[in-house]
Amino acid sequence: MCGIVGIVGRSAVNQTIYDALTLLQHRGQDAAGIVTSDAGKLHLRKENGMVRDVFHTRHMQRLAGNIGIGHVRYPTAGSSSAAEAQPFYVNSPYGITLAHNGNLTNSGDLARQVYEADLRHINTTSDSEVLLNVFAHELQQLGKFSPTADDIFAAVGGVHRRCRGAYAVVAMITGHGILGFRDPNGIRPLCYGERMTESGPEFMVASESVALSAMGFNLIRDIEPGEAIFIDVRGTVYTKQCAETPRLIPCIFEHVYLARPDSIIDGISVYKARMRMGEKLAEKIKREWPDHDIDVVIPIPDTSRTAALELANCLNVKYREGFIKNRYIGRTFIMPGQNQRKKSVRQKLNAIELEFAGKNVLLVDDSIVRGTTCKQIIQMAREAGARNVYFASAAPPVRYPNVYGIDMPVANELIAHNNRTVEEICRLISADRLIYQDLEDLVSACREGNPDVDGFECSVFTGEYVTGDVNRDYFLGLERQRNDAAKAERDRELALMQMDLHITR
Repeated sequence: MCGIVGIVGRSAVNQTIYDALTLLQHRGQDAAGIVTSDAGKLHLRKENGMVRDVFHTRHMQRLAGNIGIGHVRYPTAGSSSAAEAQPFYVNSPYGITLAHNGNLTNSGDLARQVYEADLRHINTTSDSEVLLNVFAHELQQLGKFSPTADDIFAAVGGVHRRCRGAYAVVAMITGHGILGFRDPNGIRPLCYGERMTESGPEFMVASESVALSAMGFNLIRDIEPGEAIFIDVRGTVYTKQCAETPRLIPCIFEHVYLARPDSIIDGISVYKARMRMGEKLAEKIKREWPDHDIDVVIPIPDTSRTAALELANCLNVKYREGFIKNRYIGRTFIMPGQNQRKKSVRQKLNAIELEFAGKNVLLVDDSIVRGTTCKQIIQMAREAGARNVYFASAAPPVRYPNVYGIDMPVANELIAHNNRTVEEICRLISADRLIYQDLEDLVSACREGNPDVDGFECSVFTGEYVTGDVNRDYFLGLERQRNDAAKAERDRELALMQMDLHITR
């Protein structure tokens, strides 16, 4: 997952893009970038790190212009090299910069096509650079000195025909405007809004509605699956459906974990969806464990708070904050390397002993992926004096990797893989009892917010991939790319490269 934003303003947009990226920081903490356009001249700053660390006053002063795009990265495809920070740029045609959230499932084939047929060079291993070059080639083929909105939409249609997987995109076509588009399944989110100024309307396209509302933009609507929006430099808005068979099948994990609770995605309030997850989980406990002896419900901060509070209310059990979070530690789910994840759990959370001592505690988390984090947290609860430690997951067992932009580990690193039973997983994480959400209840909790959703992308639970192009060979390649050993080797190679560069200087 990544966070993207694009703005067409009436005055300098550098600060607004910066602020919007801080609101989307939860979507990526690996790298950040902003590019602006001022009288046809591009200004770019991107680097590894959090938004607050990448942009200093001297950088902001150089990001002049009333139009621009920004990106926060959490790497899935490619490496964590600073060279792969976004936005990416190609000079032909027109000078195009692009920021991408998602993952292309056919990026290897596309990279070969781009090189052999389109005669374009790809400089990184990022599928986002491949996507940019596919779009640039489709636009260049039209051979227009000054493209119209329809020309740009035709190029997006070419992207849809060639690219498979998940992609929400913002792009800036120098001297022409901002483009946003979404894959034909609408897997990754994208929305747009407007705010009025004394000089006229300004427009923002962003991954989540929170970036709009917090910056004073009124949410107009989500970009539809396969749809594109183009806002020219004068502030005129054009939209068009560019896919042949679009359908709305958004990623359900956005509601489980990825998105902020104050966002609305595809007409569904993330906050209310998580409340309903808590209600469904409570109903399951009442049904399967009517004589439970739970004394207190405690969430694993932060994502599970909403579900845990509603679960406690429905069970008529006390809700307490038993863990205090160090907010200067990043999200462990998106940290590279198992050793770093293990180390960070104790640094990130500290137990309040009086909430645990002598009590039967139900810990609630949004999901269980590898199981190592929850096992450590259960141990912390026991050390704080809990009599029994039960564990509830607001999501079903995660049994399969994600291929659409979430860096979930390969299958053999998932604790629920190989159809492990709930009892087996319970023993592995050292809980006294384990309760998982049922998939039907999770889907119901989300769909209730928008009955018009065609379905949800639930592959991490079911192993069914909506694009229909994910097979055994794909997974073998994914395993080589994503397992912790492979990432450690890439980091080692990157360190050696940087050392060589330092020596040659």
